[in-house]
Amino acid sequence: MRQPAHGGNLVWAAEHAGCPPSAILDFSASISPLGPPHSALAAIESQLGHLRHYPDPDYRELRLALGHCHQLPPEWILPGNGSAELLSLAGRELAQLAATVLMTPAFGDYYRALDAYNAKVLEFPLSLVTGDLSSISDKRQKTKDKGLLLNNPHNPTGKLFSREAIVPYLEKFALVVVDEAFMDFLPQDQEQSLIKIVQNHPNLVILRSLTKFYSLPGLRLGYAITHPDRLQQWQKWRDPWPVNTLAAAAAIAVLQDKKFQEQTWLWLPPAREHLFKGLASVSGLQPLHSAANFLLVESQQSSLQLQQKLLQHHQIFIRDCLSFPELGDRYFRVAVRSSSDHQRLLEALKIIV
Repeated sequence: MRQPAHGGNLVWAAEHAGCPPSAILDFSASISPLGPPHSALAAIESQLGHLRHYPDPDYRELRLALGHCHQLPPEWILPGNGSAELLSLAGRELAQLAATVLMTPAFGDYYRALDAYNAKVLEFPLSLVTGDLSSISDKRQKTKDKGLLLNNPHNPTGKLFSREAIVPYLEKFALVVVDEAFMDFLPQDQEQSLIKIVQNHPNLVILRSLTKFYSLPGLRLGYAITHPDRLQQWQKWRDPWPVNTLAAAAAIAVLQDKKFQEQTWLWLPPAREHLFKGLASVSGLQPLHSAANFLLVESQQSSLQLQQKLLQHHQIFIRDCLSFPELGDRYFRVAVRSSSDHQRLLEALKIIV
C-alpha cells in the first residue's frame, strides 16, 4: 500500500503498525477530538427514513441555513461533497487563466485540482519565519491574467493571514480562491474570513469545510461562497446530488449548535499551548506557532523514521510532510487532541528521540 498523501489513512497506518485501525491514535488528521456533536448524530438518525428518496438537488434548506449563518443570500452558496469537490471546480476555472500562483509549501490537493485541468502553476515561497505574503508582491510579475490560490489559516504552517493582507490581491488577480477550511477554529473576534466582503468582489471564491471543526470527515461536506453566476456555471460541470441526505441534515444541525462552537473555541487555545510546550521540551524538536488545530514541527531526525517508529512501537500516527517538497523529511505535523493523548505522544517521542 502506497504512502498516503493525506493524513487520516488509518488502514495504511494499521498495516504498518500491525494492529487494527481502531487501535491507532491518530495525530495525522487535523480533526477536532470533541465531536461529532450530539446535534449532528441526532439529525442523522432523524433522516434515516428518508434514504429512500433523492436529496433536493438545489439543497435549498441547507443553503438557507448557511446563508443565515453567514448573513448572505443562499444563491451565493454552493454545498459540495467536501471542499475537495469544490476545489476541483475552482481548479477547472483557474486552469482557464494564464497561470495560478501558489504559496509554498502548499496543500497537495491544490496541485491535484490544478493538474487535472493542465493549469500552469507559479510557486512563491512562504517564509516559515515571518509567514507573510510579501513574496507574491513581485512587481515584475503581471497578475491581471492569473489566479491566486491560498489557504487561511495556512496549511501546513498554521499561520493566520490578516484580512487586510489578502484584500489587495483581489485587485491584482483575475481570480482569488481562498481556502478557509480551518477558519472555524477561530472565534468571531479573531477570525480573518473574507466572507464579509465577498459580495463586493466578483472574482473572489471562498471554500469552507464542515468536517474538521465538527469532526465529520466521513460525511464529506463543504461549501463554496462566490458570485451566483459562477456557481451556476459550476453546477453545470458537476454531477447531480453531490451531498447526501444525512450530510445535509447534519450540516443544518451543527450550524445552529452554538454550545459546541463555544466549547471548541474555549478548548483549543490551552490545548494547543499544552502540546506546543510539550513538543518544544523534547530535544531535537521545534514546533511552530499556529492559529489552527495542528502544529508543524521541525525535527533534527527523519520524520519518516519517527512516523514508522511511533506506529510500530506505540500505535501513534503522525503526519509526515513528504507531500510538501519544501519541507521534506525534517518536518512533521500533528493535530491538537486531548491532554492524555498529548501525553502519550510526548512520552513516545522522548523514548524515540
